Amino acid sequence: MAARGKNRQFPTAYKLKAIKRVERGEGVLPLARELGISRKILHDWIKAWKAQGPEGLNRKPGPKPGPRKLKAPATYDDKRSALARANARFAELERLVGRQQMDLDFFRQALRALERPVAQGKPASASSKSSKP
Repeated sequence: MAARGKNRQFPTAYKLKAIKRVERGEGVLPLARELGISRKILHDWIKAWKAQGPEGLNRKPGPKPGPRKLKAPATYDDKRSALARANARFAELERLVGRQQMDLDFFRQALRALERPVAQGKPASASSKSSKP
């Protein structure tokens, strides 16, 4: 078996022996544990063997061959629509902040209006009581 490490490489004969043991009925998980590899690696070996034979087991490390599922690049319209959505959201948030500021101003004025008569009423009520004997 190869040394443990991130990029271990196994000989084709080693992989074939493992695949044959699975085909004879051994469980994938116990065999993978015995060999010191992950179940996924063993399943990948089996899949490569069934798809391409021994050549599939000799594949070099790196991306697997086959069609790639790439995301389509963003077009000008996609970028423009994303910018338009961002600008609309920005305007919406500005309107919300404006409404909240109006609410704050209203309640601040209402609080001041409620505090004025109370503050003015105390001295006035004391002087009116003293003028009435």
